[in-house]
Amino acid sequence: MLVSSRGRTAWDFHKLSLEPRHHALDVKMAAARGLTKLYGIGLHAIRQNTTLKATTFLLGALRQQPFDSSAEKPQFPGASAEFIDHLEFIQPNVISGIPVYRVMDRQGQIINPSEDPKLPKEMVLNFYQKMTLLNTMDRILYESQRQGRISFYMTNYGEEGTHVGSAAALEPTDLVFGQYREAGVLMYRGFRLDLFMAQCYANADDLGKGRQMPVLYGCKDLNFVTISSPLATQIPQAAGAAYAVKRENTNRVVICYFGEGAASEGDAHAGFNFSATLECPLLFFCRNNGYAISTPTNEQYRGDGIAARGPGYGLMSIRVDGNDVFAVYNATKEARRRAVAENQPFLIEAMTYRIGHHSTSDDSSAYRSVDEVNYWDKQDHPISRLRHYMTARGWWGEDEERAWRKQSRKLVMEAFERAEKRLKPNPELLFTDVYDEMIPPIAKQRDAMWRHVQQYKEHYPLDLYEK
Repeated sequence: MLVSSRGRTAWDFHKLSLEPRHHALDVKMAAARGLTKLYGIGLHAIRQNTTLKATTFLLGALRQQPFDSSAEKPQFPGASAEFIDHLEFIQPNVISGIPVYRVMDRQGQIINPSEDPKLPKEMVLNFYQKMTLLNTMDRILYESQRQGRISFYMTNYGEEGTHVGSAAALEPTDLVFGQYREAGVLMYRGFRLDLFMAQCYANADDLGKGRQMPVLYGCKDLNFVTISSPLATQIPQAAGAAYAVKRENTNRVVICYFGEGAASEGDAHAGFNFSATLECPLLFFCRNNGYAISTPTNEQYRGDGIAARGPGYGLMSIRVDGNDVFAVYNATKEARRRAVAENQPFLIEAMTYRIGHHSTSDDSSAYRSVDEVNYWDKQDHPISRLRHYMTARGWWGEDEERAWRKQSRKLVMEAFERAEKRLKPNPELLFTDVYDEMIPPIAKQRDAMWRHVQQYKEHYPLDLYEK
C-alpha cells in the first residue's frame, strides 16, 4: 500500500476527493426521502378517513361470529374438500375403472334401444363406405411405399370408427386439429382421393405444395388445420383456437385428436389446463389404441387411462368403445352440443386398437403377437361390426359388398395413377409463403440453390418439376 509523508494512504486521499460529491448526493437523497414520507402521511390520512367506517364494521362482524371447530371448513383457494382427522393417502385404484360406453355389441346388435341414434339408412351407408374406402386407400398407399413410390405412410386400420363417428357429429364449420392418424375425418368432410394422393406424392396438386412429409394433410376450406410432425403440439394450439372461437361467439367448437401416447407429453397438460380455466368450447378426442409406437399402455401410465385425468383438470370426461361408430357419434354429438351451450371443454377417450404397424418405419411383430392382432382384426373390428348392423336390417348384402369393394378399389387406383403422372411443384415454392415479399436472406438462399442445381444438374431432373 502506498503511504504519504503525513501517514495517509492513497485511498484516504481518494475518499477526500469524493466527499464533496457524496455530500451533494446525500442531500438529494434526504430530500427525496422527505418528500416520500410527506406523500405517505397524506395518503394514509386520506385512506384512514375513507375506510375507517368500513374497517370498524368488518371488525364488528368478525367479533359477532362464534368459533366452532367442529363446523370449520377448509378455506384454501386451490381445492374443494373437507377436513379429516386421520392420515390417509388416496389410492390410484380408488374406483374400479371408468366404464366404456357402447351402443352396439360385437355382433352389431343394439344393446339399449334408447341409445340407438336411429340414423337414416343413407347416413349409415355413407359411414360404411367411407370407412371401407379409407381401408382400401390405406392398403394401396402402404404397398406403394413398400415399392418405393412414396417415402412414408401411416395406415388407419382398426380405428376407422373413431374417425367417421366423430366427424359425422361435427358441423362443417368446426375447426379440426389432427395428429397423424385421422385421415377418415378429412375424408368424411369431403377431401377427395386425388388430394390424398397428391399430398402423399408431393406433386403439383398438393395443397401443401410438396413441403410436408406424407400423411401430414391440411385443408383450409374444410377447416382442417395442417398436421405437424412433432407430437402433441396441436393440443395447446387447439386450446388457443377454442378460446378465440369462444370470443367470436359463432356457435362453433374446436376438436383436437391425439393418441394416448401424446397424452404423456407436457403439451397435453398445458392444453387441458388452459381450456378448463379459460372455459373453451373444445373437444379433446383421445384415440387410445393400445400402443405409442412400440410402447404398450401398461408401460406408458399407471392410472386408469386418459379419461381418468379429466376430472383433475376440471374436464367433463367420458370413455367410449371406439370400435362402435354409434357410440362415438353419440358421445361426440352430445359433447359438442354442451361445449357450445356451456362454454366448457370435454375429454372423450375412444378405446380402440391399432391393427396396422405404427408406420412404414415400424415392424410391430417385434413387440406384439400375431394372435393379438388377429383377434382385433377378426373379432372386434369397427367395419365388421357396422356391417353386421346393416345386414340385420337388410340394408347390405354380399352383392352390395362385392360391387362396392370393386368400385372403391377402382376409385383409389385411378387417383393413384393420376398422382404418379403429375409433375412435382416448382422448386421456387420452397421460398414462398413465409413473407409477403421475399426478404434478402431468403433471396440469397434461393440464388444459392439455383447455382448448386446448375452445377450438379445431372442429379436434379428438372423436367419432372413444373416450370
